[in-house]
Amino acid sequence: MTETVVTVERAPGVTTTTTTTSSGGLSWMKFNLEYFKSVPGIIKIVQLIIGIICMALASPVYLSATHFFLFVAVTAFICTLLWSFAYLLGIREALNFAINWILTELINTAIWAVFYFIAFVVQLAKWSNAHPQQYGKGSNIAAGVFGILNFIAYSAGAYFLYLEHRGGSTQ
Repeated sequence: MTETVVTVERAPGVTTTTTTTSSGGLSWMKFNLEYFKSVPGIIKIVQLIIGIICMALASPVYLSATHFFLFVAVTAFICTLLWSFAYLLGIREALNFAINWILTELINTAIWAVFYFIAFVVQLAKWSNAHPQQYGKGSNIAAGVFGILNFIAYSAGAYFLYLEHRGGSTQ
């Protein structure tokens, strides 16, 4: 923290003192842990945890359908992680852009819900018909089941964002 004091004497006997205090370049950033105690925050944490489980169960890739499943799981995880950091660090409140943040997050979450739906259907369809002795069959079917759970989590997140958007909130 720096402090600058400027003393200016304009006329005899009249002195003006100005003090400026700066907290540094990242003073706008505040940790917002309260968000993660709310229902949308808990859903976001659930999405991240299930996403990690999906990635762990589906890798390494043995069949072609798992490529798409992992693509969806990894990119949805990264996007959700970025949104989580935006809430945690209060970046949305600090940026003064003309962006409807709730609508943007609603569209993002709804798109990932649709992608997770497609991904778990493809994953389960491909692995349920695999040879019984196929290596990794059990873990990849479990990845598809966790894909169903993450589809439900992203759908719930989109629903709550829709309710918030419909209520007129833009922040």
